[in-house]
Amino acid sequence: MTAEGFLEGRRLQLARGVLLQCIMGGYPPARFYGGDDGDLALIADPDQIHPLPWSDEARALAICDADELTGESSNLSTRGQLKKVIARYAARGLAPVVATELEFFVFAPNTDPTQPFRPPVGIDGRREDGLSAFSVSSNNGLRPFFSEVYKCMAALGLPRDTFMHEMGVSQFEINLLHGDPLLLADQTFLFKHLLKEVALKHGLTVVCMAKPLAHTPGSSMHIHQSLVDIATGKNVFSDANGEPTAMFRHFIGGQQAGMADFTALFAPNVNSYQRLCHPYASPNNACWSHDNRSAGLRIPASAPVARRVENRLPGADANPYLAIAASLAAGLHGIEHELEPSAAIQGEFEVPDNLALPCTLHAALERLKLSQLARELFGQEFIEGYIASKTMELTSFFDEITPWERRVLAAQA
Repeated sequence: MTAEGFLEGRRLQLARGVLLQCIMGGYPPARFYGGDDGDLALIADPDQIHPLPWSDEARALAICDADELTGESSNLSTRGQLKKVIARYAARGLAPVVATELEFFVFAPNTDPTQPFRPPVGIDGRREDGLSAFSVSSNNGLRPFFSEVYKCMAALGLPRDTFMHEMGVSQFEINLLHGDPLLLADQTFLFKHLLKEVALKHGLTVVCMAKPLAHTPGSSMHIHQSLVDIATGKNVFSDANGEPTAMFRHFIGGQQAGMADFTALFAPNVNSYQRLCHPYASPNNACWSHDNRSAGLRIPASAPVARRVENRLPGADANPYLAIAASLAAGLHGIEHELEPSAAIQGEFEVPDNLALPCTLHAALERLKLSQLARELFGQEFIEGYIASKTMELTSFFDEITPWERRVLAAQA
């Protein structure tokens, strides 16, 4: 809307069905969002109104809550779902603290989607060939792009922790500083938007698919989670002697109890499972371990004050609001029901059947359909609407015949 309209407080309304719009642009049947498809009110968060530093004209972006016209948060809003989970923790005197690690690829423009992505030509006149992982000079060819990314992050108030070149060709990772879950979800959303916009200015394409290149590591969005006592500010995962607490165990137990049911929330696209089918560093399991990257739930090496649980399942393609909400909700479920985790695993291991996770979007959606836990934590309206939208996307994928099928199967009997 115009700046004048926004500053006058003019209300912006949006049809409820838009919150279930699938990635191809269509909608599931109206019964999933109300037969009348009535309006929602978009209410701007006053702390999340940002002039866009990369724009040549004066523009701003406002992150909004989607509320029913009666004033309550819409059940279909992922940001609203996260706020409800945070409120449930607050009612127990607890505040979650999270951090996200976002991986992404920087590619040359890809005008023909039948062709693979290619690294861009950098200022050194060359395309990266995959030898730059963890190198101190690995972004030299893209320095103008990253310089503007850093400036725009500062202008938007996005504090960055560490930056590195990851294992893939032209793949990078930026870690955001830990903090309030809603703030981190907003920052992750803004950062992904910033990356894509700045990339376009530099003639580049940023891709946050989970697995954009074959035979190359995929892109994750690991979520680090801890809990602090609101009254004291102390990490409740460690006791006075620095030892793990019962609440720490129960949180892990809840994560394990929810990971299979919530896989479709952490891995929302067909491509998500391309990343998960190569298990090292992208573990498709609900095992937990001390500092083992093959486990879906990793406890990073840290001092007791920083004891935390890293959920390694979500990909870079996950909705940050929904992924954080689902992970925290599972942990709270474990605390409320005093669930005990399985034994920790170390070294090389085989995943027990009860800790294996769905390995396709179809299997994940079928698991979500059967999940009473998901309905208890997120409400039937949201879960059924989400499944309906994702089923449309899966059907659209199966409506196409891939080059692999034509190349390999056409000559078969």
